[in-house]
Amino acid sequence: MSNSELNQRRLAATPRGVAVMCDFYAARAENATLWDVEGNEYIDFAAGIAVLNTGHRHPKIVDAVRKQLDCFTHTAYQVIPYGSYVELAERINERAPIEGTAKTAFFTTGAEAVENAVKIARAYTKRPGVIAFNAAFHGRTLLTLTLTGKVAPYSTGVGPFPGSIFHALYPNEARGISVERALESLDILLHTDIGADQVAAIILEPVQGEGGFVPAPPAFITAIRKLCDEHGILLIADEVQTGFARTGKLFAMEYYAEKADLITMAKSLGGGFPISGVVGRADVMDAPGPGGLGGTYAGNPLAVASALTVLDIIDEEQLCQRAQRLGAQLVETLQGAKASCPGIVAIRAQGSMVAVEFNDPATGKPSAELTRRYQQAALEQGLLLLTCGVHGNVIRFLYPLTIPEAQFSQALKILTSVLAK
Repeated sequence: MSNSELNQRRLAATPRGVAVMCDFYAARAENATLWDVEGNEYIDFAAGIAVLNTGHRHPKIVDAVRKQLDCFTHTAYQVIPYGSYVELAERINERAPIEGTAKTAFFTTGAEAVENAVKIARAYTKRPGVIAFNAAFHGRTLLTLTLTGKVAPYSTGVGPFPGSIFHALYPNEARGISVERALESLDILLHTDIGADQVAAIILEPVQGEGGFVPAPPAFITAIRKLCDEHGILLIADEVQTGFARTGKLFAMEYYAEKADLITMAKSLGGGFPISGVVGRADVMDAPGPGGLGGTYAGNPLAVASALTVLDIIDEEQLCQRAQRLGAQLVETLQGAKASCPGIVAIRAQGSMVAVEFNDPATGKPSAELTRRYQQAALEQGLLLLTCGVHGNVIRFLYPLTIPEAQFSQALKILTSVLAK
């Protein structure tokens, strides 16, 4: 079956709302390499949108899942529990940057984790309000779409949305939003839209993902933590994309002195299998009553087996350290390309969470067209890249942290060639 034949079948069988970036179809993959059904080979710098920090089909993950398949595939943890779920919760509790004793519950998707974090926060505080930030991405369900700070294509034409959700500015130097301006917008919001005593939680990404890989300045996190403490508001850190070694730490919140009350996780936790979770202060996590948390597939045993192995691989292969080293190499390459690529206006990095932002050199305005041109040129040379940003003018790099050195160097050569055009 050819790529074109499969594409015709896709158009006839699936709705247009499920947008597909590539016009080729995966046949197999190994670590950072993917082959399509026609045998074409690609270097995967997308990693299933940050899901494969440990690469495609890591042999230890494959082995762990096969062993679990020989035992059982599903019981519904809330009906018949299993020890691996408890072990994974214990290991997350031990390592998550949460103040005091922590507890963890597992779910299936990142959006589901965010929804449950909001539910837990409201149950604990007995308040309705949640504050998120512009350019944030928290999911595609109706509640998480309301938290998400980008309209097109996510929330166009699907309202009305849940109430008691508000947005403030997120610091972004490239867009002229300073920490002071962001905090001022938050202060205005608390004086004009909702009182602080009605806010259950403030949710933020320590590094905005869809927003363009924008790290939160330490001063911003410090101020938000102080505000939360003053008014009894919970701080939720959405680490769905930043977690599990991508930024050079197991959790990106480890870069800050302050701690969140709740942390959401998903994506690379499962190493390619669907699992998400919320870890938080034990007293907060215990706020919902028995039966208030869960889901039919929540904490699926195959995904749990994979997640336990992901934690082992991160430690054994020193992926946090490797994320720092590979990220530094990529930043150096991008900085070297800047001289011959006037469209580059910003390079941002936290470990291997690296992005480059483009403006039209003639107008100085964000250029999605220029960004897509570079993305397509890289694809033609076998390098798969993703875009992001409110204006679609950012390329983000999400290579597996297990990528072989020679292949990483090859990818950097392709990138250098593309940006020189």
